[in-house]
Amino acid sequence: MARKPPDRPTPGSTRVLLIDDHAVVRRGLAVLISQQPGLSACGEAGTAAEALAAVKALRPDIAIVDIALGGTDGLALIEQIKAQWPEVGILALSMHSDTLYAERATRAGASGYLMKEQAADALVTALRRIADGGVYLSDETQARMVRRLFRGGPGGDVPTIDTLSDRELTVFQLLGSGSTTRQIATQLHLSLKTVQSHMEHIKQKLSLTSATALVRYATLWIEHERGG
Repeated sequence: MARKPPDRPTPGSTRVLLIDDHAVVRRGLAVLISQQPGLSACGEAGTAAEALAAVKALRPDIAIVDIALGGTDGLALIEQIKAQWPEVGILALSMHSDTLYAERATRAGASGYLMKEQAADALVTALRRIADGGVYLSDETQARMVRRLFRGGPGGDVPTIDTLSDRELTVFQLLGSGSTTRQIATQLHLSLKTVQSHMEHIKQKLSLTSATALVRYATLWIEHERGG
C-alpha cells in the first residue's frame, strides 16, 4: 500500500511522490522537499506496484523514480507511469553518471535525471524546472546528449537533427518551445493530421519511441540552443 509521509502537503504547492526502495532515502527526500517553498512530499512508495498504486491514488505533479528500484526496471516503471498519467512529471534518480542511463530515462519519458550524490540544491532546481514544464540534466550530460543525438557520433551512425526536413525541423522547434500539436497546426496552417504525421517521421528519424520522448528531446534541444 502507498505510504504517505506525516507532513501534510501545502495547498497549491507542487506535489512530489517519492519512489525508492530505501526508506532512509525517501525520508531524507521528504524532509528536504518539505523545507522548500512551493514544494511538498505527497506520498512514498518502495516498489513498482506501490508506485503505480500511489500515482493512481495521489495524482502527484512530479514523481521521483529510482531507476534501480529494488533490482527491478525503473525505466519500465517510468514508461508505465507516463503511459497512464502523461501529465505527471518524472525525475529519474540514479547512482550512475553514465550518459546512457540519462538518455534511456529521457526516452522512457523522464523530464530530468539526477545522480543521488548530487547536491540538495540540484534536486530542488530539478523539481522546479520540471514543474515549470522544462527538462533538467547536468550541463555535462546535456552537452553529451545533444552531441550524440543531434550532431552525430563517430562513424556517423547516430541519428542527427540534420536528417529532418525543413518542415520537420520547424515542428520540432515549436514542440521544444512549448507549443501543442493543435497550436502548431494553427501556426503553420496545417491540418492536425499533417502535424501528427510530421511528428511520426521525426520520431523515426531520431529513433524515439514515443511522443513524450519527442517533446523532451525537443525541449532539451531548444534549451541547449538558448544556452539554458
